Amino acid sequence: MSEKNRQEIKRTAGEAGWHLSRYNLSAPIPGKDAVAIANLFKGTCAEYSPLELYLLSVLDRLDEHHPIIERFAQRGIVTRMDELAALETMGRAACAAPHGVGLTICPTMHCNFDCPYCFESHRPGKMSQAVQDDVVALAGRMLDISGGKHLGITWFGGEPLLAADVIEHLSERLMALAKEKGAGYSAGIITNGYLLSQKNIDMLARCQIKSCQVTIDGLGAAHDATRHLANGGPTFDRIAENLRNGKIPFPVHIRQNVQENNVDAIPEVEEFVRGLSEASGNEISYSPAPVSDNEATEERGGRVGLLCATNLTEVGLKQEAGRFTAGRGHYCGANTLFGVGIDENGSLFKCWESAGVDGLSFGNAHDWNPTDPLNTASNPDNLTKYLNTALPTADEECRQCVWLPLCVGGCPHRRLFYSRACIAFRDQPERYVLALHARIGEKPDQEKKPE
Repeated sequence: MSEKNRQEIKRTAGEAGWHLSRYNLSAPIPGKDAVAIANLFKGTCAEYSPLELYLLSVLDRLDEHHPIIERFAQRGIVTRMDELAALETMGRAACAAPHGVGLTICPTMHCNFDCPYCFESHRPGKMSQAVQDDVVALAGRMLDISGGKHLGITWFGGEPLLAADVIEHLSERLMALAKEKGAGYSAGIITNGYLLSQKNIDMLARCQIKSCQVTIDGLGAAHDATRHLANGGPTFDRIAENLRNGKIPFPVHIRQNVQENNVDAIPEVEEFVRGLSEASGNEISYSPAPVSDNEATEERGGRVGLLCATNLTEVGLKQEAGRFTAGRGHYCGANTLFGVGIDENGSLFKCWESAGVDGLSFGNAHDWNPTDPLNTASNPDNLTKYLNTALPTADEECRQCVWLPLCVGGCPHRRLFYSRACIAFRDQPERYVLALHARIGEKPDQEKKPE
């Protein structure tokens, strides 16, 4: 740079505090003279030309007002903030985030299926009227105390449709409560689909269900091998008939739990789901998901040949690329005070993998009050240990890891009870960047998408 030009620059970008993001990942794009750069803090992915890459390499010497800096900054690849400190602040804030209340309600822990990889211990019975009263009262307290303007419900189990009457009656009361409090309301359900009759579909629509997840592990006998009735009977034909012939006014998402013995079936299952959607006129989508390791899969999984989430697979890459979002400071609702799970007895949990396990409950719906969350909890340690898995983390390796905005320390339940589960492809970041690059221009699975 000439002395004349140096004199004309009042301050360089480096002097103004601009620097490369610590959360950039890059990969050369095959067949192109360009590089894809993903920023995990902002949740962006874009192509960069040789000229742009050169300007990025001399960032600290550019005039602080160079127009390229604004473009880089919008995508997060250059910044003037301490992003790690920002993530940690977001993690602290998430604990008591007041934007809404989220309840995962199990009207029953009973199930008509016996899937070998299921992490739950099923039991008969369903939620009583007294417990339903407690749930409504708790939801009201949580809305009042949080000041939240939205009540979100996820119906879970067990198989929730075994207690369809509880879903209907409790939904009516929760919808009325949200209206009374001036809050929005939305609900979703995770069901095995066997009881998704037109009668139940119509009931769920009245209950403002906006999303439904059903699992199909393969076609015909391949599905029935892992998702069979408790008596061993088949389920595939009944589920397919419900999805094909039912008039479903809400989106249905089909999840395929991928194992070593069904990974090759992904294309045919995806094509089957596409055909179901076209034939029925219903909005039905598909995605594969590797079966995750947990205590149940370790004990029972030998029968299905597990493909655990720790395996480096294209399935895992596609799944993670589809979930790409901006850094958030916490992993899930287990890290927030105003997100709880409730089983049929009114016991409260911080993770649905712990639902129904008495030793992991932190309190009950009748007594717990988030105004005084510790003193009203019967086992406050089961509350605090989940909340404390949000950022900031004491794990120094995690603090220094480029993947931190994406994994946020990983699943709280697995960190607490198994071990820290790092991203499967952490040592091959280029594969992930190219998976993100392939999605540019697609309709996102979530609100945030690659640019």
